[in-house]
Amino acid sequence: MVREIVVYPDKRLKLISRKVEVFDQKIHALLDDMYDTMIAKNGVGLAAIQIGIDLRAVIINIPLEEIDNEHSQPKENTLEMINPVIIEMDGATHFQEGCLSVPGVYEDVDRAKHVKVEYQDRAGNTHIIEDDDFLAIAMQHEIDHLEGRVFIEKLSYIKRKKFEKEWKKRQKTL
Repeated sequence: MVREIVVYPDKRLKLISRKVEVFDQKIHALLDDMYDTMIAKNGVGLAAIQIGIDLRAVIINIPLEEIDNEHSQPKENTLEMINPVIIEMDGATHFQEGCLSVPGVYEDVDRAKHVKVEYQDRAGNTHIIEDDDFLAIAMQHEIDHLEGRVFIEKLSYIKRKKFEKEWKKRQKTL
């Protein structure tokens, strides 16, 4: 089921998400709805808080390739991360990011180049994954959501002020 995306500056995006304690059909349904919503909104990642659920769950599905101008994101390629924790990060990179909760805005953000993350799958099994490519960026971006942070908070003071001014103007026209 496709759910409504929570849009900045909704206060729910500032919530620190709660740890998932029970791995049951409810969490499975949430993950399935998150996938449906992410695909419907043309995203590559989604945190549960972005659909108003303050649980530590994120999904990421990086498109495989373009086929007839469509990105291929089969459900079986979705990385479902419950209670993710970054256990190592190093290096530095600069990457242009966007966010379903801040539609139409793309800004360069500084991130760690390499991350190692421990998480649980939908059955509660623990895994460790590490990456130093786009997946590393996506994991940091989505885990930030679980801590009540949106990528625009990583912008310089001047860029952030410019964003806020343009965003307020844009919101008035909607």
